[in-house]
Parts: sequence; structure tokens; C-alpha cells
Amino acid sequence: MPHVHIWLDEYAKDHQHPVNQRAHKICVPLIVVSLIGLMWCIPVPEEFTRISPALNWATAFLLASVVYYLIMSVPLALGMLPMVLITVVIVNWADQLTWPLWLTSGIVFVLAWAGQFYGHMVEGRRPAFFRDLQFLMIGPLWVLASLYRRLGIRY
Repeated sequence: MPHVHIWLDEYAKDHQHPVNQRAHKICVPLIVVSLIGLMWCIPVPEEFTRISPALNWATAFLLASVVYYLIMSVPLALGMLPMVLITVVIVNWADQLTWPLWLTSGIVFVLAWAGQFYGHMVEGRRPAFFRDLQFLMIGPLWVLASLYRRLGIRY
């Protein structure tokens, strides 16, 4: 697997315009939370709930994501752990609202993707995931790596 810096540099090539960068720093986390919310709504086999009531498709995906990030960069994966926890807390809270989680998540998902595509329209470049679907997993790392650089944290 290519080094994390190669992935982040490739991703950054399509995100040079400040409007696109801002759009991604807002919309990528919203897409992650809404995607996890949508996955949270998918029924699970009874065996899952016997293991743990917290085991569902969303938490399984988050666990697999952390493993993927660990392979790429331990410091970034460690930074993703609080983000994973925050995401689970937000989705669990949204699941307690009076309207359906799938509806809230679906609306946020569509609006956040519209924000992403607006950023790319301003940038004048296609989203990186059109070249390689793995860039869908790199987006959250790119946002976190930007924070790490501002804080002087090596990854």
C-alpha cells in the first residue's frame, strides 16, 4: 500500500482552491456522520445483537476503517479514534430523536455531497474518488492531517 503521504498529496492536488478546501473540511465530517447514520439503520442479524447491542453495520464499518487507517498511519489512526467515538455519540443521539435517523442522515448526506460538488465546481477539478474509490477513505484523513499540520503533530 502506498505511504499515507502519497495518498494525502494526491488528494490535495484536487483540493487547492480555498473554497473547495473549506467545503471539504465541513462536508467530509458531515458525510461520515450521515453515512454512519444510514448504516446504523440497516437491520442486523440477531447474532450481532447477542454479541453486543452496539454491534451493527455502522460500528463494524468504523472498526474496519480504523484498521485501514492503522495500516496507513498509526498517529492518524489514533487521531481518528476520538472522531469515531464522537460520530457514534452523535448518531446514537440522532437515533433518539422523534423523526427517523435514516431521514436525518439522508438529508445531511445529500446536502453535504452537494457542498462537496460545489467545492469541486469552484476548483474546476473532478473529485479524486473518480480516479480511485480509496480516496473516499482518504478524505477524512486529509481533514485530520490538516489539523495535525496546524498543531505541529507529525504523522
